[in-house]
Amino acid sequence: MAETLNVLILNGSPRKNGNTSVAIREMEEVFAQCGVKTETVQIGQLDVRGCIACGACFERGKCAFDDIVNELAPKFEAADGLVIASPVYYASANATLIACLDRLFYSTPFDKTMKVGASLVCARRGGCSATFDELNKYFTISNMPIASSQYWNSIHGREKGEAELDGEGRQTMRTLARNMAFLMKSIALGKERFGLPEKEDRISTHFIRPEEGTP
Repeated sequence: MAETLNVLILNGSPRKNGNTSVAIREMEEVFAQCGVKTETVQIGQLDVRGCIACGACFERGKCAFDDIVNELAPKFEAADGLVIASPVYYASANATLIACLDRLFYSTPFDKTMKVGASLVCARRGGCSATFDELNKYFTISNMPIASSQYWNSIHGREKGEAELDGEGRQTMRTLARNMAFLMKSIALGKERFGLPEKEDRISTHFIRPEEGTP
């Protein structure tokens, strides 16, 4: 395994150098120690609209709205892992981040199989578990294994910099980065020897059935 592994980190906070950034910095430092390159993109302060289900991406291979989503697409494709970080708003992720992720995952045609995913959340008090689950769903629908840590990937703080005082939360982020680096390296070695898992032709079903007697 000669090539350097790369991780794309998406910061969904609108605040630069806020508490979400504290968690990300813990991971960035460990990734550097493990020889993993990182690029962090802060999107929480951007103007990102949601998906309108126009289907243009099926024809163009990219989203119809030419903004940060299309800029992130090649970075995501080149990355071996993706970290999604968000503050908690009403027991949910930042709406700007969700709009970005919906369009990024839906509009990109490349195979995401075995890219490693990890999410982390930051809150004053509650809502972390719900937001953590929300973000992980992007990975589980895309054949992406999820890196875990010693606890759910959350850190706490309200005022700027308070997360620095959450020793357990910061340690959870460092452990997450180490585990993610190990998993990416293991998958890289496995791909060299075994390749990616075999895939079947996609079966897609829905639950609308014609009324009885309707052709």
